[in-house]
Amino acid sequence: MNSVEERLAAVRTHIDSICRECGRNPEEVRLIAVSKTKPASLVRQAVEAGQADIGESYVQEFLDKSADPELRDLEVNWHFIGHLQSNKIKYIIDRVCMVHSIDKLSTAKELSKRARAKELTVDYLLEINTSGESTKFGISPQELLDTAPSFFDLPSIRLRGLMTIASPDPRKAPGEFELLRNLLEKLRSIAPDPSTVTELSMGMSGDFEEAIRAGSTMVRIGTAIFGSR
Repeated sequence: MNSVEERLAAVRTHIDSICRECGRNPEEVRLIAVSKTKPASLVRQAVEAGQADIGESYVQEFLDKSADPELRDLEVNWHFIGHLQSNKIKYIIDRVCMVHSIDKLSTAKELSKRARAKELTVDYLLEINTSGESTKFGISPQELLDTAPSFFDLPSIRLRGLMTIASPDPRKAPGEFELLRNLLEKLRSIAPDPSTVTELSMGMSGDFEEAIRAGSTMVRIGTAIFGSR
């Protein structure tokens, strides 16, 4: 399989198969095709093959790609999935359908401020460091539980759920996915409206099967669709 369309179809088939194996409806799992470092021409191929949700990790690359003439006539649901500094929020605030990677209360406050100034309501996820690795971004599980009410109080932004990047160790990743699912349930128990806090963004090309089995509602897949970087 060499084309984006063929690889995309294979990923979708695989997601459907895993969902049916574990008794889930495949429509519960949203595929985010991660196009970082890949040209707009490949994004176009994916969108034309029916893939509306596209993820980007770097602000400048996202800005360049989303403005590329190659994509100008297409409807794309852009997801920002990479680490986001507060001073970069102003550049993406009105261009994305969801931010997956808010990892500090201060960053959420800036997101709220910018959304309010633009008269927007922006959906976002909190990134949780489920592996405990010091090299990874994300709020610790305990910090999430301690500070959750402060996130819910912010205007013009809507906390929709949680995101994580699991350990590359296949023995550890399933437990980390289970941890995120349990944290989401605890978060829902204190949410003003639990019905809006439903998303688990977890699972990438190497581990999305286990993530789906653990309850993922969004898988972020790049290499399996666009090829190696």
